[in-house]
Amino acid sequence: MPIDPKPEDLQPSDAAQVADVLAWAAAGKKTVELVGAGSKSALGRPVETDYRLHLSALEGVNLYEPEELVLRAGAATPLGQIQAMLAQQNQQLAFEPPDFGELYGHAREQTIGGVLAANLAGPRRIKAGAARDHFLGLEAVSGRGAAFKSGGRVVKNVTGYDLCKLMAGSFGTLAALTEVTVKVLPAPEKIRTVLLFGQDDRAAIAAMSQAACSPHEVSALAHLPKAIAARSAVGYVNGAGRAVTAVRVEGPAPSVAHRAEALRRLWGGKGNVEELHAHNSNTLWREVGNVASLLPDADAVIWKLSVTPSMGSEVMAAALVTGGAGYYDWAGGLLWLALPVGNDSGDGRGDGGAGLVRASLGGDGHATLMRGGVELRRRVDVFQPTAAPLAALSARIKASFDPHGILNPGRMHGAY
Repeated sequence: MPIDPKPEDLQPSDAAQVADVLAWAAAGKKTVELVGAGSKSALGRPVETDYRLHLSALEGVNLYEPEELVLRAGAATPLGQIQAMLAQQNQQLAFEPPDFGELYGHAREQTIGGVLAANLAGPRRIKAGAARDHFLGLEAVSGRGAAFKSGGRVVKNVTGYDLCKLMAGSFGTLAALTEVTVKVLPAPEKIRTVLLFGQDDRAAIAAMSQAACSPHEVSALAHLPKAIAARSAVGYVNGAGRAVTAVRVEGPAPSVAHRAEALRRLWGGKGNVEELHAHNSNTLWREVGNVASLLPDADAVIWKLSVTPSMGSEVMAAALVTGGAGYYDWAGGLLWLALPVGNDSGDGRGDGGAGLVRASLGGDGHATLMRGGVELRRRVDVFQPTAAPLAALSARIKASFDPHGILNPGRMHGAY
């Protein structure tokens, strides 16, 4: 494929041309930003490159076997197209990928490759696992311009290294995904959400822990403080006038009815309880996963914190000591925070609260800057800084796949 070095945008038409482009770029040490739909361009550190490599031609479902619970598609296949196809067979991506389009202020539809590269998962992660746990196989092109594949069509594929786990969460810094294979699962027959009203943060986390440790196979647990609950589109939630703690159960209808009733009894001694059926349940958990409608200040800096659930309320209080708002997902193990854009942790550096947020972790957990201005994302660590040995290992992995550092340079860390 002849390459014209003048255009800023490169648009290969297939995987072979992706390999040609990256081999050319590696030979000339030209840096390249990988772009699918561009829905996550504001997630991570800003990338400044010589070229943008658009992968939008790599779309389409190449294999779907509902009876085998497996789907293979081009990495740039729109997620909505895949979800619609799965819905026709009463199946789903069990890791419940969130849609951050509204959070970033655009309507661009995300791609299956982008979801896997960012390792995104929604409220069901506590039961189903992360995106990487459903990532069975891939075809990709390294920063050397070399095409490679890994994995296959079954979960217990043990041929070679499990590169799917490595690529998930690498944000395109190791290779350009061209084709991906994912495990799909049956959609639940019934969904119910039990609501508990009026708990403070500490009591809510205790209640969520009790439900999570019960035999009732819950699939999501979240707590919305009063001001956050008031922003929900679900009447039982926004009209409560109090904090709302929610737990979801899914599965066959008789089982769901039994488990929902058992959870109502479990929580009944703590306060008033209510129950949401399918439509309202889906609305609520979509809000929890997608974030933007519950933290609607378009100017706020958004942080995501992963913590030990039992420490969630203490971390939240410490992180919001200078103002802001937040709520809990994953039974208190995931905190979403919106901080005032001018927050500088009291040191005048304009760090979007990075110092305060990371200090609130107390050395346990990690914090990711999910939304912030370009200059802020240049100035602070978007992803949690890693210990020196782990950083050295990451650098060696990066060098093995992308020795010249041409792929999304600086997207995750300043050095790579």
